[in-house]
Amino acid sequence: MNLDMTWLFLSLIPSGVGFVLFVYGKKQARWPQLVGGLLFMVCPYFTPNVASVIGVGTALGAVLYFLIRAGW
Repeated sequence: MNLDMTWLFLSLIPSGVGFVLFVYGKKQARWPQLVGGLLFMVCPYFTPNVASVIGVGTALGAVLYFLIRAGW
C-alpha cells in the first residue's frame, strides 16, 4: 500500500462521499446510490496514485450522475 501523504488524504474524499451515498441509498432504498457508495468506498484500495484516485472518482461520479438522471 502506498503511504504518500497526498494520496492518503485525497483517498478520504471518495471514501467519505461513498459512505454518505451508501447510508442515503440504504435508508431510501435507492440502488444506484447504494452501489455507487460501495464503489466509492472501495476504489481507494485499488488506486495506486493520486491521478488514478482523481480519475476513478470522477468517472464513478459521472456514471452515477447519468444513471440517476436516466431515472434509475
